[in-house]
Amino acid sequence: MKKWVALSSAVIMAVGVVSGCGLDKPASTDVTKAASKVDDTPLQLSMALQQVGEIPSKGNEFEQALEKYTNTKLDIQWIPNAAYDEKINVMIASSELPKLARLNYVPTTINAMQSGLFWEIGPMLKDYKNLAGLDKQYFENVSVEGKIYGVPVLRPIGRAAIVYRKDWFDKLGLKIPKTLDDWYNVMKAIATEDPDGNNKADTYGTQLYKRYNEGTQPPLTRIAVTQGAPNRWAAENGKFTPEFMTKPYVDTMKLFRKLYEEKLINQDFAVYDVTEHDKAIDSERVAMKLGGVATNGRSFQDRMAKVNPKGVFDMAFFEGPNGIKQAGEPGNFGVIVIPKSSVKTEAELKRVLKFLDQLLDSKMATLQRRGIEGTHYKVSADGKNTEITDLNLFNKEIKPYRDNLISLETLNVLPQIDSPIGVKGNQMEGDGTQYSVPNPALTLNSAIYSERGKELDQMIWDAQTKYIMGRLDDAGWQAEVEKWRKAGGDQLIKEYEQAYTKIKK
Repeated sequence: MKKWVALSSAVIMAVGVVSGCGLDKPASTDVTKAASKVDDTPLQLSMALQQVGEIPSKGNEFEQALEKYTNTKLDIQWIPNAAYDEKINVMIASSELPKLARLNYVPTTINAMQSGLFWEIGPMLKDYKNLAGLDKQYFENVSVEGKIYGVPVLRPIGRAAIVYRKDWFDKLGLKIPKTLDDWYNVMKAIATEDPDGNNKADTYGTQLYKRYNEGTQPPLTRIAVTQGAPNRWAAENGKFTPEFMTKPYVDTMKLFRKLYEEKLINQDFAVYDVTEHDKAIDSERVAMKLGGVATNGRSFQDRMAKVNPKGVFDMAFFEGPNGIKQAGEPGNFGVIVIPKSSVKTEAELKRVLKFLDQLLDSKMATLQRRGIEGTHYKVSADGKNTEITDLNLFNKEIKPYRDNLISLETLNVLPQIDSPIGVKGNQMEGDGTQYSVPNPALTLNSAIYSERGKELDQMIWDAQTKYIMGRLDDAGWQAEVEKWRKAGGDQLIKEYEQAYTKIKK
């Protein structure tokens, strides 16, 4: 792809000396106009976005501000969440995609990227200061075979946090655990030393819940990573190993097996819902939430103030003997792609990329995160902070755009006036990326995983639960791992290694 050279306006001053007449004569007016003219026609920009709440009114104040700053004319199609992937698939099949579409990072999307339907933008990112300035993990996490076909709808990568009752920890003289022995001692102390002072053995350090080992926020993975385990998969010298075949992860399972045996965690976790876990924290029966994010701290504190004004929450990064290590999350809520069927020239592609880059300018980032000054938010007298003045109006008029476009709370946006715990949570989610351990298999293709991935995952998840509950001993656990390998696990490892080697080459 040709290297882009930015077109800048210039005024050409030329004086022609006509031989034999001795008179200065201006250069041709037509030539001067042609040379100095810059295309300032607004870019007609169609988009497909996922509906969040009510559909905003067309041409609203937000859209007007965005259009004016970016010199665009927007045409947004809002698609209901329940029908989003299906509708996008139909648009892909019929080549009727708009110039920008927010796609979920799912197999059909990946296949469309591989088939060449979208512009590859990786080599061009260096020419856009805001996009080029993002942590490389954001783009790596939406890449396909090492190539980048879109801009991620940003979410913090290192937002994992231990949200905990600081007043209980202080009362019992506890510190945030770093070793597995520390975790055991903290869990035992909270369960047996009556931190709430009601003379009853009715508290837990934390709880597990059904689907505890699924998704992007599994507590065992988060703890195991601090002990040296990989984030889901290890890639060493081109060889792949799943986390559950590493010693630090198995040791973490053994910790929870011991906690379960001694009744230091809830005995019904296999059928326990995560919403009940949150309620248990709110009702002062549980000290720590391990499957949440740093900004959860404020929510718990706000709710606790209504139950026990003396209750104090705080947050901490997951840390091990060798320092802070965060199990990195994907860092996106989908990816914004640019279809070749709608954006046909490289010149237009550059204008679209400029628009995406401008979304991260301070004025546009603030627009997405705060809304319209005077309508949705105000700036403090010293100009250093902002305050949302009408949250309901913000959620109705601004949130649909914020959740679909490109911004981060801690990137080019003035901080909100907030409680200290709210400020800390936002700061931690911004800082956590530097400590994140990526999942090397996140974007790798595997035929067997596409075909039987859910089955293979469920085999291991069920075995983990049985092991923690004592229904499998060590030999039984190893037997389940061997079943997984023979059922397709070894093939999965092989395909990940092949895909990884292909990308590295």
